[in-house]
Amino acid sequence: MTDAATVSVLMQTSLGDMTIELDAAKAPKTVANFLAYVDAGHYDGLAFHRVIKDFMIQGGGYVAPDYSEKKTGKQIENECNNGLKNTRGTIAMARTSDPHSATSQFFINHADNAFLDGKPGQWGYAVFGKLTAGADVLDKIGSTPTGRIRPFGQDVPVEPVVIVKVSRV
Repeated sequence: MTDAATVSVLMQTSLGDMTIELDAAKAPKTVANFLAYVDAGHYDGLAFHRVIKDFMIQGGGYVAPDYSEKKTGKQIENECNNGLKNTRGTIAMARTSDPHSATSQFFINHADNAFLDGKPGQWGYAVFGKLTAGADVLDKIGSTPTGRIRPFGQDVPVEPVVIVKVSRV
């Protein structure tokens, strides 16, 4: 049973489904941002465009299969110092070197990645939820063959892995 501080989403992918519990108590701005994209259907039809086995799978910004960039909203404040850690099966916001540059892109940790956590004087990557079902799908995506594919270069799935739909459950 979830409380008002948590909400779950179902992420249907071309390799199976994952259920993700979002932690609005610890990452309220990040969860609100992610759910706004979910409710708008933003993630439907996008690709996991960066996959690194035993590290993470990243998606949320590019349309499958041509990897055209999808328009996003404004950047959000980084909530990396919320006590949530980048451990296997957690979802976090992707960003540029600017700590407050996250918009729609996210990644799911395929391993424990403590080096991505915030530290005093160093911005990390804001975790805002965790898988509650679908670890096998995370492993399938994380193990998919990758190569050098435009426009990204390396670590792109050879066969696109598509986010079919993300919806609240």
